[in-house]
Amino acid sequence: MKSSSLYQYKYYDYRYEYDYVFTGAGAAGLSLLVRMLKSGKFRDKTFLLVDKDRKDRNDRTWCYWEKGEGLFDEVVYKSWDKTWFHGPGFSKLYTIRPYRYKMIRGIDFYNHCLEYIKQQANVRILFEPIRQIENKERYARLVLENGEDYFAKAFLFNSILFEVPPKDEHTQTFLQHFKGWFIKTEAPAFDPDANTLMDFRVSQEHGATFVYTMPVDEHRALIEYTLFTEELLDPAAYEEGLHNYVRDFMKLDKYTITEKEFGVIPMTNHQFSPGEGRIVNIGTAGGQTKSSSGYTFQFIQKNSRAILQSLLTNGTPRIDPEHAGRFRFYDHVLLDVLTHKELTGAQIFTRLFKRNPAQRIFRFLDNDSWLPEELLLIGSLPTMPFLRAARRVI
Repeated sequence: MKSSSLYQYKYYDYRYEYDYVFTGAGAAGLSLLVRMLKSGKFRDKTFLLVDKDRKDRNDRTWCYWEKGEGLFDEVVYKSWDKTWFHGPGFSKLYTIRPYRYKMIRGIDFYNHCLEYIKQQANVRILFEPIRQIENKERYARLVLENGEDYFAKAFLFNSILFEVPPKDEHTQTFLQHFKGWFIKTEAPAFDPDANTLMDFRVSQEHGATFVYTMPVDEHRALIEYTLFTEELLDPAAYEEGLHNYVRDFMKLDKYTITEKEFGVIPMTNHQFSPGEGRIVNIGTAGGQTKSSSGYTFQFIQKNSRAILQSLLTNGTPRIDPEHAGRFRFYDHVLLDVLTHKELTGAQIFTRLFKRNPAQRIFRFLDNDSWLPEELLLIGSLPTMPFLRAARRVI
């Protein structure tokens, strides 16, 4: 028997009540839950993790740069301390120490996190579609598609993107969409000591388009065809882009495609809600995707660390937004430049990499730079297009 009253609900069935509920078992939900459990400070609390997918396939790959060791180094598939940038008329190999560029396969991350979570007696996992979440005065409520509802007495951490950016004159929205091939060759074809961060030498007919390449060894690599545009392409166009790149730039005609992946990440000046009351939005749903680049994984890790620290010291997961202040302004100016086609993505990033060390660019894209070096970066770009965009944003 069920009831809409929390008091009566507790009286009838404790199975539906938890201290913390997580909706979404992606990078954000799993990262925060694992951090909370590994802290050892929540052994007397109960957790519910819900996702519609069982996370039993390699549906994506996360690539990011990081100094030193990270919480998930155990599942890093490959890392590099050298990276290539290619743009129109410019190519350079960068040594990026003290950073390392790291790659994590989705399936390895899911398996690592879920195996650990399943060992915890105070966590329950449900693989069910979610209908809605709602905030109440003394609890948060989760409703599944099958009609079951569950309650979070403390907080519900949501990483499902229920909110869609509006389509109006004030909202700039691009999609970062990408198709990836893992390929294998019989003869040695790749340098495993260096990856390619961006290669803008490909056709720009659809908009800002580049390819990044992550060589695992001399015979295997991930090649990702990536675009920043307002609309998705026809599926065949991604395949054609990858085929042309492997043929024209890698000079390969004999290879095997062992895996494929496809993804879409929103890049928008829309400010996603952090949630209200006992609902806390995390990941892309909480604004942890950097709007100017689409990078998400490291921002999720920084956000997860900050939430955990705030829970332990203040008893609340509410923290200051990671993308606040001047960095949000920088992101929105860049989106405006792309929206009004003041410059192409190839022109912008080529100027940045041609005139700045990679470490300075990484700090800037991580929102970790200081104002003096930000001025150096801004000064390396064409002045008037960005001034016009800044005026429009303001």
